[in-house]
Amino acid sequence: MMRSNGYNISPDKLPRFDRLFFESDNIVSVIGYGAIGGKASGLAFIQDAITNQFRDNPIQNIEISIPRLAVIATDYFDHFMKRNNLYDIAASSEPDQYIAHAFNKAELPAEMVGDLRALIASVKTPLAVRSSSLLEDAMYEPFAGVYATKMIPNNQPDIDARFRRLVEAIKFVYASTFFKAAKDYHRSVRRSTMDEKMAVIIQEVVGRRHYERFYPDISGVARSYNFYSVGRTKPEDGVVDLALGLGKAIVDGGLVWSYSPAFPNLSPPVGSPGELLKTTQSEFWAVNMGKPPVHDPVKETEFLIKGSLADAEYDGTLKNIASTFRPQDDRLVPGTGIKGPRAVTFAPILSLEQYPLNNLVKTLLKVCEEAVECEVEIEFAATFENGSGRTLRLGFLQVRPMVVSHSKIEITADEMTGENVLAASDRVLGNGVVEEIKDIIYIMPETFNAKHTRQIAGELSNFNSRMLDMQKPYLLIGFGRWGSSDPWLGTPVEWGNISGVKAIVEATLPDMDVDLSQGSHFFHNLTSLQICYFSVHHAGPYRINWEWLNGRKEESRTEFIRHVSLEKPLTVKVDGRSGRGVILA
Repeated sequence: MMRSNGYNISPDKLPRFDRLFFESDNIVSVIGYGAIGGKASGLAFIQDAITNQFRDNPIQNIEISIPRLAVIATDYFDHFMKRNNLYDIAASSEPDQYIAHAFNKAELPAEMVGDLRALIASVKTPLAVRSSSLLEDAMYEPFAGVYATKMIPNNQPDIDARFRRLVEAIKFVYASTFFKAAKDYHRSVRRSTMDEKMAVIIQEVVGRRHYERFYPDISGVARSYNFYSVGRTKPEDGVVDLALGLGKAIVDGGLVWSYSPAFPNLSPPVGSPGELLKTTQSEFWAVNMGKPPVHDPVKETEFLIKGSLADAEYDGTLKNIASTFRPQDDRLVPGTGIKGPRAVTFAPILSLEQYPLNNLVKTLLKVCEEAVECEVEIEFAATFENGSGRTLRLGFLQVRPMVVSHSKIEITADEMTGENVLAASDRVLGNGVVEEIKDIIYIMPETFNAKHTRQIAGELSNFNSRMLDMQKPYLLIGFGRWGSSDPWLGTPVEWGNISGVKAIVEATLPDMDVDLSQGSHFFHNLTSLQICYFSVHHAGPYRINWEWLNGRKEESRTEFIRHVSLEKPLTVKVDGRSGRGVILA
């Protein structure tokens, strides 16, 4: 049974790493004797449930497994920190890059080097080096996306070169434990950064090689409960996000394909197929298997590259997942059998049902819900075997518990439009009442421009640090997608940049009218920390009362952001059943 503070998997119950990887009978094995952290525990916990389900009830043309992995336990993290005297630099306020360089110059414990050397000698395919801290994926303090993941191509003919890249990636994940975003997040949940311990997962990357790119045909994140259900869909129907290439596009909040498992044929609510074409994925992430990049061991995306849909077409990876736009009759036709602009809609799978992927996702969600005993979020990646299209191989990457409040909150129509309404929306995430916010940080509409969103993210990080120091929760208001990896879709903050927030509003603009959503890491932190999240459309029935905001007492401002303080706290009410919410001043 999953416990509210983690999966509680003892490393003693898992097999030791036997210096084999693909040749081993063990899908999950452990290097060391300490804890293995939340992410690794989640996979170890769910492994038997998934194996038993699909051994007894196989799905035609689909094979499912957990990609093989080895976990470096937290005792080696302790040894690394102590033997290299890293605690002082880790606790300092030095920039992330300075900390990362200090960790990169340190030596890994000699006791683990032999195992790592043996692993890398037998593996010549890309590897994902992922964080698995003690706090990751806990129910109410999830830390999703706060720490680093680094993918390495691992294709150099020289074992020493491959070993160096692996070691650098492990040190980078260790260092991310003490980056500014992680420290701010620790403070927001009243924990000490120095109490954290980091395990590291070394896992095969799901995908196939296409010339200089290695990536899966499909990456996905599915949730068994959808806080943003629309139309015929219900919250308990869940939601799935799919993308071409590595799942970074999804977890970072990029343009991806979202649908309800209950209605896989239902297209997003846009005006026309031509408009839909503009809101679908246009580029994808892949591991760079070609010319080595400039050496930069403290850059998370050092070995990643982006490809275009033209690249995917050349690789042959669009035929099973794309539609083609026919401008003569304003239609999207499933498949790539005719010439025309491509749209990544996954229609051949979801509409034509060439593969029962949707049934598989629903089954996975059900199996995980029963095992974890609450609503869940899962991650997966899939490839078509040898490009033949006969078999889809799906790798199950992660399971996280979700926090879903079922308290009944009543919001009347009069409350949504009264004189004391700061903001209201019928697209709100969360459930409950918040009455502790007396500070508002908002992006000023008169100075906002998408070209400045990176600067705005930096300014917000400074505001957030000050609010954490004063232990003041705040309301955050801005434009576009919070947490987007694309600065033209919204403000590219990481969770640590706004970790002191208690309620969030995101508003659209005529020239920033994207479907409002979150990357999966961002979304998971919102729901787990029970933060209310409002979406306000510029052409919708509700507005943000900018005039009222501009009349409040100003504490400070920058070029783009204003901080105001109130004498009495706001009342934030959200009805999770209807998706309706209101902020009352």
